[in-house]
Amino acid sequence: MDVSLREVVDSDVPVFFSHMSDPEAIQVAAFVAKNPPDRAAFNAHWARMRASDEIFVRTVVVDGAVAGHAAVYGPAEEREVTYWVDRAYWGRGVATAALRGLLALVPERPLYARAAADNTGSARVLQKCGFVVIGHDRGFANGRGAEVDELVLTLTG
Repeated sequence: MDVSLREVVDSDVPVFFSHMSDPEAIQVAAFVAKNPPDRAAFNAHWARMRASDEIFVRTVVVDGAVAGHAAVYGPAEEREVTYWVDRAYWGRGVATAALRGLLALVPERPLYARAAADNTGSARVLQKCGFVVIGHDRGFANGRGAEVDELVLTLTG
């Protein structure tokens, strides 16, 4: 399996929408847009992301197919990573490979990450890539319509 990152192109955005509209994935990720099925809001969000000089975003490609995306965003002292991998690729090392690739492209440190505390897959990906838990928080998760516990992680090296 060949996992790579490339710049986002227009044809990727509808694929991302499909990935991020998966009800099971939304439940697991928890922290998602207020209204995931709102295509206009999704497209506007992606237009802003792609136009921003403060966001570094790449498409995750597996064996030639768009499998997700990974990004670094936020102010210099609070840069955070985010990623989304289509559920069809879960448990196959794709998220870990994608995040490692992203970290190689974005050398600035520290970087931060957050994950729902019960999202063990995402926590495992982050920890395999060198992130360590530095705290816990609680926040409203649109994907669950409720407050959930979350892990706060950092990568310093």
